[in-house]
Amino acid sequence: MKTFESFLTVSKDDLDDLDHVNNVRYVQWVQDIAKEHWVTYASQEIRDAYFWVMLTHSIEYKRPAILDDAIKIKTYITKSEGVTCTRVVEIINNTTNKLLAKSETTWCFISSKTLKPTRIIDEVFKIFY
Repeated sequence: MKTFESFLTVSKDDLDDLDHVNNVRYVQWVQDIAKEHWVTYASQEIRDAYFWVMLTHSIEYKRPAILDDAIKIKTYITKSEGVTCTRVVEIINNTTNKLLAKSETTWCFISSKTLKPTRIIDEVFKIFY
């Protein structure tokens, strides 16, 4: 299993009325790192031929993040079979190394040509493992 990481700093736009990161922002970060991981390692040819859609998503919030916190977002695939894969995203305070939130998402691999689920090809499998 290969991990992929991204880093950011909490900005004022990330905050809710309680002055910590809005729950919706965590979900956005989960989607953003999944896309960043895909775009970084999948060739343009593969990205033109296939895309992913979210089937299920769960997120567990552990601790709040606040303005100017340094955040590490780490993602990896825990399972891949047939037309789906399970992606875990861990959102971590990069200063304290404490877990802030953890998500698990099932994604479905779709053919751009048919717009139907398709078996995950070897080239894509190699990106994640």
